[in-house]
Amino acid sequence: MEVTLLGTGAPAGLPRPDCPCAVCATSLGAHARAATALLVDGALLLDLTPGAAFAAARAGHSLGGVAQVLLTHPHDGPPVEVPAGLPQPGRVPDGRELTLLTGHRVRAVAMDAPGTGYAVTGPDGQRLLYLPPGGAPAGLGEGPGTAERYDMVLADLVGRPDALAKLRAVGAVGPTTDVVAVHLDHDVPPGAELRRRLAAAGARAVPDGSTLIVGVYEDVPDVSRRTLVLGGARSGKSVEAERRLESFPDVRYVATGGSRGGDTEWASRIATHRDRRPGSWQTVETCDLVPLLAQDGAPLLIDCLSLWLTDVMDSVGAWDDAQWADGGERALRSRVAELAAAVRSSRRSVVLVSNEVGSGIVPATASGRRYRDELGRLNAAVAAECEEVVLVVAGQALVLRGPAPGT
Repeated sequence: MEVTLLGTGAPAGLPRPDCPCAVCATSLGAHARAATALLVDGALLLDLTPGAAFAAARAGHSLGGVAQVLLTHPHDGPPVEVPAGLPQPGRVPDGRELTLLTGHRVRAVAMDAPGTGYAVTGPDGQRLLYLPPGGAPAGLGEGPGTAERYDMVLADLVGRPDALAKLRAVGAVGPTTDVVAVHLDHDVPPGAELRRRLAAAGARAVPDGSTLIVGVYEDVPDVSRRTLVLGGARSGKSVEAERRLESFPDVRYVATGGSRGGDTEWASRIATHRDRRPGSWQTVETCDLVPLLAQDGAPLLIDCLSLWLTDVMDSVGAWDDAQWADGGERALRSRVAELAAAVRSSRRSVVLVSNEVGSGIVPATASGRRYRDELGRLNAAVAAECEEVVLVVAGQALVLRGPAPGT
């Protein structure tokens, strides 16, 4: 089954008309995107957008053989002149299936937001799923293996990464599924940053006019199994870490800071983090990380190592010079080595967050300098065991180790 993407952008296109934002200002040339529309085997058109006939011609195709035009958006969209010879656009009711004379079967997939998704099965048995902007499938089965697997998924991965998590949870998306982002808007800078974010989810983006073969393996960068995200205070490191796992199901969020009863400012921080996380994630409050890393299971997001270090330094008496000299330092080194070894041997996906404090003002106290030094050593030990290390500065992620996106 052959799919030509006549457009890959949001309904308003990219750049948006008259939008002064930085993303729209740089979404020019190869980075410009028309509203998303798919031409399947020259016979089925999913979404009719302005200039579809010209877009098809530029991609080396004609709309002359299109037998069916189906809409996905929650509305019929802006007025679009239907090219001569093209059927009037329609919509399949949720749950119903349409069979074309070409042998394609199209089933309407119910969404959790207004709009219609389509599961298309080609004459060769290959299966693709196309979802509208801002939507995720509704009414999926319970647990892995309860849904048929798709060979290709095209969806709004930036706006609704949880759609991919839902599909993965039931086995509809597997390691060989080609996941392609469409409906791309001005939420993410084009080029390298977009590729980096999508690669972290095991997905990719392609230019307008690309023709894809459903079922053909594409060399998408493997999702890093162990990632360390570093950054200063309020740098966006936790947001970056959470973003890396929001397209995966059943994530276990490990909070190392505790509740700190009576501290209203700390409670506000915790509430902000909790509200930002997907509702399907489970939260565990503990500093006992080694057993969690040793278990098989869902991905772990550990936030953060700097608070884990504080807890360990408390337990070994690191703040007292006498205790530090009388075995405290050795005990801390042993705990750090144990954690690094657990990260190295862990079989589950892990994203760890830590503060980078060694580039600022030298602390005025001996205990502050000790903590700074030990955190630097901890970060280095854990980074050595991670496939990917990212430094977040002013909300921008810099890849220090791992697959660097192209330019």
